[in-house]
Amino acid sequence: MHDIFEWERVLINNHPLEFLFEVVFRSVVMFIVLLITLRFTGKRGVKQLSIFETVIIIALGSAAGDPMFYEDVGLIPAITVFIVIISMYRFVTMLIGKFQWFENLVEGKTECLIKEGKFSISSFEREGLAQDEFFSELRLRSIEHLGQVKNAYLETSGEVSVFFYDDKDVKYGLPILPQLFNQKNVAIPKDGLFSCTFCAHTQKVKAGKASCQICQKTEWVEAINTLRKA
Repeated sequence: MHDIFEWERVLINNHPLEFLFEVVFRSVVMFIVLLITLRFTGKRGVKQLSIFETVIIIALGSAAGDPMFYEDVGLIPAITVFIVIISMYRFVTMLIGKFQWFENLVEGKTECLIKEGKFSISSFEREGLAQDEFFSELRLRSIEHLGQVKNAYLETSGEVSVFFYDDKDVKYGLPILPQLFNQKNVAIPKDGLFSCTFCAHTQKVKAGKASCQICQKTEWVEAINTLRKA
């Protein structure tokens, strides 16, 4: 049975002072592991917070929580973790401010997802972004089809920025309303303008089957060119 407020146990829990060097090492290693792990989960997993900020929150939250509940975790090692994490924060922030390549490594880069009404397939694959999730983001902005969208970007915060065509410049494009998009088929029912469901390229096709001129896929949905509603 421990005495209450046995100060040596409360502060260092009978660890030798050299143990603090191990705490520093563990903190640096786990900071880097967290940073790398969250970097590869993609921006959507940390929406509205940068990956770097999320690492700080997780690391500090863990460092603060353990010594509150476990008597075998001393306060001084926990405080050392805080000092190390804040030091790492200052150091990484300094590097981000000085080196663009390091900022891109830690925070990622803004990616163009739609260019002139068509998907940037390479950006989608790189970010691991689901098409349904992206369509949902666009529908929340009252977008009915991609012919209304000039460019769309996935920001480093995970937010999607959208720039629209003027009404006079709206094109025929891939419909993203479920009741229209779900009519996609490899069998084209009639001659007309249809959009590829994979890359959103729109072209004139004849009834039957056809391959997209851009990606060579064969699934189509009839294109529309309605204007955005205010």
